[in-house]
Amino acid sequence: MAEKKKDEELELFEEEAAETAEEVVEEAAPDVEDRKGFDPLHAEHGPLNKMVRQNFLEYATYVICDRAIPALEDGLKPVQRRIMHALKEKDDGRFIKVANIVGHTMQYHPHGDASIADALVTLANKRYLIEGQGNYGNLFTGDRAAASRYIECRLTPLARNELFNKELTEWIASYDGRNKEPVSLPCKLPLMLMLGADGIAVGLSTSILPHNFIELLEAQIEILREKKRTPVKLNLLPDFQTGGLMDVSEYNKGNGKVKLRAKIEMRKNNRLVITEVPHGTNTDSLTSSIEDAVKKKKVAVRQIDDFTAEKVEIELTLSPGASQEQTIQALYAFTKCETSVSSRLICLRENRPVEMTIDEVLRENTAQLLRILEGELELRKAKLLDDFHNKTLVQIFVENRIYKKIEQCKTYEAVFAAIYKGLEPFKDKLRRAIVDDDIEMLLGVRIKRISLFDIEKNRKDIEDILAELAEVEKNLGALNGYAIRYLKRLIKEYRGQYPRCTEAASFKEVEVRELTATELQIRRDENGYIGTNVKGDVILECSSLDKLLVIWTNGQYKVLQPPEKLFVDDSLERCEIFDREKQFTAVYTDSRITYMKRFQIGGAIMNREYYVSQGEKSKLQLLVDGTPEAVFVKYNKAKGQRIHQQRFNPADIAVKSVKSRGNRMTTKSIKYIGIEPGRWWDHDDEGAMPEGVLL
Repeated sequence: MAEKKKDEELELFEEEAAETAEEVVEEAAPDVEDRKGFDPLHAEHGPLNKMVRQNFLEYATYVICDRAIPALEDGLKPVQRRIMHALKEKDDGRFIKVANIVGHTMQYHPHGDASIADALVTLANKRYLIEGQGNYGNLFTGDRAAASRYIECRLTPLARNELFNKELTEWIASYDGRNKEPVSLPCKLPLMLMLGADGIAVGLSTSILPHNFIELLEAQIEILREKKRTPVKLNLLPDFQTGGLMDVSEYNKGNGKVKLRAKIEMRKNNRLVITEVPHGTNTDSLTSSIEDAVKKKKVAVRQIDDFTAEKVEIELTLSPGASQEQTIQALYAFTKCETSVSSRLICLRENRPVEMTIDEVLRENTAQLLRILEGELELRKAKLLDDFHNKTLVQIFVENRIYKKIEQCKTYEAVFAAIYKGLEPFKDKLRRAIVDDDIEMLLGVRIKRISLFDIEKNRKDIEDILAELAEVEKNLGALNGYAIRYLKRLIKEYRGQYPRCTEAASFKEVEVRELTATELQIRRDENGYIGTNVKGDVILECSSLDKLLVIWTNGQYKVLQPPEKLFVDDSLERCEIFDREKQFTAVYTDSRITYMKRFQIGGAIMNREYYVSQGEKSKLQLLVDGTPEAVFVKYNKAKGQRIHQQRFNPADIAVKSVKSRGNRMTTKSIKYIGIEPGRWWDHDDEGAMPEGVLL
């Protein structure tokens, strides 16, 4: 009975499932007419579309705001900010293992240790914020840093003093909710412009070039001194740790392109020494590019020696007879001795991506500096007022023996009332009202302190507090002047530590074709081959950038790159550098009829066969550049022939396309032809011969 009941239930379930499926299909399948009018771009979509859109938006927002783009407020990306926060928490003035800092940062950073370690090494190599001990790699050679367990780090004094303030920091919960991390650091430095940044997010990317620290501070002073009617014009240029030369003619306040060159010095004995490399390259990649150029015979260098250690020193020994000036130009043209970097300043302002200029960023940083300095002064003022209040209360409490009044009090409330009453006559000496916390503080004063209380010292302390308080209030009243003094102190302290490394210059364009005009030699051998890899007589010197025009005796021609080896047989008429604007005059015979035409080659597809004549059965009689004054023709003797030679004037015909047939010249068989009368020309017959006619 139980099995029969199960079978009935199963049949009933299957029937219900089939009916439900039919209903779903009927509802989901649109009518034929509906399908014809369906527009996927504007029609309503289902929940999957909404889910994909929402997830992609969240992903894009996360990558932009939490990974790739630095914040305007402190110039740091989230991983950098978390590293700095972890270093501050662990800071005791001594070096700490990088692996320990990486582990501590992972409390705040939701990604792996490798990304944290790489970001920390990068920050340390930028010098300003982290001081490293151990092998942090080499910016000049491109060597990588040692593993994080082998190297140590700590905050620099600049970072320790100018980046942190707990009272002025806004905090949020970390990714797992167990800790608090800063939204941004209360940074008083224009850190984003000091460090520079690169980042690729969803739909946008940023490339911010680093600038010189001292020059940024001096520009901030100019901003603070400017008058409303005459705003200052800032002229801030990038500065790279690797040095070199830069051309900023295409750079405009943080956006555009900067051309960079290595610094090359000429030395005795036909040697060149590279002492500084462009940003983005290192000695390894630079020497590799020079070796490639040498193999291609673009640079006349015989030997390369890399002596780089703390400073860049790549010595190039030139080939015998090579010019130092010309070799320097070739190095800039064909190697990584000249590079370019593009800049587009995009950052997060109030957690939204914006494109800005250097001037706008520095003005925002200067305004933030004023806000932070004001906040620090207000905090200092509040602390000084508290110190003054407490010291004055203790002095009144001890000097007037108010503590004696609590000896007869039996309750805690009575103690409070007695002290309040005892302090009442001295309220005019205080700057704020007395509260219960003040009474608690007085009740906590030890007997030892009362017995040894030095009234004169306490009065001196109060005078010092009041003097400092007056100074703080003065600075709050003239905040701009206080900020300028603060910046000048930083400049004085760090000017020698952070000099400008990159020199601004104006580059002249290297004429590559001039440098390589005789780079390649096209030779022809006795076996009918031409090319750069052929042994024989030199027929042409050219550049690897040139295109060659090769013409055969039947009028066929090709435009091609300088070949290593090309078979032309004995039928080569001409090989020269291709110039599409060049004019030619040609005489060719096709089907016993001789034609003359003037033409330009014009455009041509590389390696494709074309004909000056009418086909492969034609024969070129004459091919000369431009338009000759005359063409002299001597005919073969024939029975009944009365005209044996003629002179033709090519200027009588127009310049046409290379595909044109040309003008009919003669049907006679030609024995000699030239643009000058040769020894075969009969001068005694000149008066009797008719002038040649071009039909």
